[in-house]
Amino acid sequence: MPSLSEAYDRGEWTGRDPRRVSAGGGLFAVGALAVVSAILVLTTDLAAVFDATSTTDARRVAGALAGLGIPAMFVGVVAVLPASRRERLGALAGAAVTVAGVVMYWRVYPQQWVEASDSMAFPTAMLYFVGGSVALWFVLSAVASFKLRNNPQGTVRLEVTRQGETEEIHVTRSEYQRYKRAVQGDADNSEAVAEELRALHRD
Repeated sequence: MPSLSEAYDRGEWTGRDPRRVSAGGGLFAVGALAVVSAILVLTTDLAAVFDATSTTDARRVAGALAGLGIPAMFVGVVAVLPASRRERLGALAGAAVTVAGVVMYWRVYPQQWVEASDSMAFPTAMLYFVGGSVALWFVLSAVASFKLRNNPQGTVRLEVTRQGETEEIHVTRSEYQRYKRAVQGDADNSEAVAEELRALHRD
């Protein structure tokens, strides 16, 4: 399987807006920072920065930070990968639902949380779960699509030998059939095909 750098060098990532890629990378970094901050709010004195003076306030702030950070990372991944429009919109829709869940959490915690008679913990958690699941599904779809584009399975491996040097080249099945027909019974064509294959490998 070709590496990410090789795929990029061959132009498989070309034609995409570099600003969107940069924005996606930045969004992923911000999301990761939010998740790390949520952990630090609960375990260090960072809670004071958010004016969280009690354990309950710290948990509220940490929950909101982590809740916003995870969908931000999902959307960042889809923005960086060469995803389809459907995958990008799906990830955005899922992230929007998770944000709605975070907003609900911010309003009901802790007054209407687990031990309250009118608890909103379950619907809040379910709303976030549904949004996160939708966003994650489209992230995985984008990752799978990207890996499929760069996976040599389904291709034919050819070994081209010329002047004592052997090179391994992957071509599609249709290209293989075309080359096979070209070289049958014609030595001159065989030499031309070998040159074309070597040129293709160098590109």
